[in-house]
Amino acid sequence: MLLAILTGGPMTAQPAEVVAEIRVHGNVVTPDEELLRLAGIQVGTPVGSGTLDEVAARLRNAKRFQRVEVRKRFASIADPTQIVLVIVVDEGPVKIEMTGDPDRPTRVVRSRRWNLLLLPVLNVEDGYGLTYGARAAVADPAGKASRLSFPMTWGGDKRAAAEFDKDFDSGALTHIQAGASISRRTHPFFRQDEDRDRVWVRGEREVTHGLRLGATGGWQRVSFLGADDKFAHAGADVVLDTRLDPMLPRNAVYARAAWDHLNFQNGSAIDRLALEGRGYVGLVGQNVLVVRALRDDANKPLPQYLQPMVGGLANLRGFKAGTAVGDTLVAGSAELRVPLTSPLRIGKVGVSAFIDAGAVYDKGARFQDQSIAKGIGGSVWFSAAFVRLNVAVAHGLGASTRVHFGGSVSF
Repeated sequence: MLLAILTGGPMTAQPAEVVAEIRVHGNVVTPDEELLRLAGIQVGTPVGSGTLDEVAARLRNAKRFQRVEVRKRFASIADPTQIVLVIVVDEGPVKIEMTGDPDRPTRVVRSRRWNLLLLPVLNVEDGYGLTYGARAAVADPAGKASRLSFPMTWGGDKRAAAEFDKDFDSGALTHIQAGASISRRTHPFFRQDEDRDRVWVRGEREVTHGLRLGATGGWQRVSFLGADDKFAHAGADVVLDTRLDPMLPRNAVYARAAWDHLNFQNGSAIDRLALEGRGYVGLVGQNVLVVRALRDDANKPLPQYLQPMVGGLANLRGFKAGTAVGDTLVAGSAELRVPLTSPLRIGKVGVSAFIDAGAVYDKGARFQDQSIAKGIGGSVWFSAAFVRLNVAVAHGLGASTRVHFGGSVSF
C-alpha cells in the first residue's frame, strides 16, 4: 500500500520465473531422459532461490557423476521469467565396447580402468643407509582427494605395502589413513635383521590451522633376535605446528604429544609417552635459531625392538646412529641456521652450527644419574619442493668425529 501511494499507482507482484527449457551437457553414458528424471526437474517448473542447488544435490546423490554443475540462463530478453537451465555433468572415464549386435554394434560404458601413476622412492636415513624403490598409486579410487598406493622398496628398508588415504572437506575427520605392510631392516645397535608385519588405521582432525588431533590403531608381528612377538596398539596424539616452511620458519613453534597403549600376546601391557617441542626464533636477516627438546618414555621396560635409540641425525650428531638403546630417551639441541640463498627461490641452500645433547637409559634409572653425551658441529643443507639433503660433520665430545648424511625425494 505504501509503495502504491509513493509511486502513484497500484503495486504489481513480480512475475514468477519458470523453466522454459532444459539443456544437458557432458552425459555420455546416461541418457538425457534418465538424467532429467534423476534431476527431478521439467519444463514449466517454477524457479525459486534454491532450485539450482536442489537439482545439483539430487544429481550428486545419484552417485553417477564425478562433477555436477547447474547454471541459470534467460531464454528471452523480452520475457525475463522464461529460464533456461543448463545442467553440466562429468561421468568420468568412458570407453566404447563392441556389442556384437548388427543393429547396435557399439555402446559407450563407464571405464573402470584406473590411471596408474608410478613414482620413485629414494631416501637416505642415518643408521639404515640408502632405500630405493617405487610407489604405484591410483588417484581418486574412493572419490576426490583419495589415493591408493603400493610402495615397494629395497636397500636399507626392504618393504612392501598397500596404503590408502583420503582427505575430507567436512565431517568429524579431515584425513584418514589405513594400510598393511611387511618389512625388514637391520637394527643399527644390535646389527640384526628385524622383520615386521603391520596393519594400521589412523584418523586425523584439523581443529584449527596448525592444530591437529589424531588417533591410531593397529596390530604388529615382529621377529627379532630369534624371538617372535605380537601386539595390538592404540594411541592418540596432538600436534601444534605454526611453521609455514618446516625447514626455515621464523618465530614459530612445533609441539607434539603422543600416547600409545600396547597389548602383547603374553597378556602384558605397556604405555608409552613421547613429547617433543621445537622453537624457531628469527634473528638478524634470514638467520634462525632453533631450539629442540624431546623425551620418549614408557611405564615398563620395553622389548628391545621398541626401545628408542640415541645417536645420529635423529637426536645426537657426533655419535653413530644406534649408539645406545634404552627405555627412556632424553635429548635436546640448539642450532643456528643461516640461509645462503634468497627466500624467494624455490630451492634453498644454507649452513648450520649446532650443539646436541642426549642420553638413553633403562627403566628404573634416574636421569640425574646419567652421563649426558654431547656433540658439536656444522652442516650444509638443501631444501626444495620435493628434495631434501643434509650433510653434517660433528664431533662427539669424548668420542670421534663423524659425517652424517640424510636425504629424501618425496612426491
